[in-house]
Amino acid sequence: MDTEDEFLIGPSHRELLDQVLDNRSLSVLSELCERPCRFNELRRAIPQITQKSLTATLRRLERNGVIEREVVSTRPVAIRYRITPLGKTLRPPIDVLLAWASENMPAITRAREAFDTREEASR
Repeated sequence: MDTEDEFLIGPSHRELLDQVLDNRSLSVLSELCERPCRFNELRRAIPQITQKSLTATLRRLERNGVIEREVVSTRPVAIRYRITPLGKTLRPPIDVLLAWASENMPAITRAREAFDTREEASR
């Protein structure tokens, strides 16, 4: 980086970023930014995620304080998930990363294609 600030990613940072920025977590956060959801609403909204993976993702996000779990006193008892104020603070940096990816996708695609071509030629 072209900065005098130190750029270190320690183990605790890496663990948090891995847990919050994986594709399942981003999908869940995207849904919960719109509105609180019950578990099955999330399952329907994100069909590519398995029940087991969704449960694990929700637990990790809850543990990190990014979402909260609310017991709704209905019959049967339901669980609703919502984003926390801390979780809402993730929106701006994620939007910056998504904008960067969109802006640079043509260059990234070219780099990937060049890499793949070199790899195929070396086989």
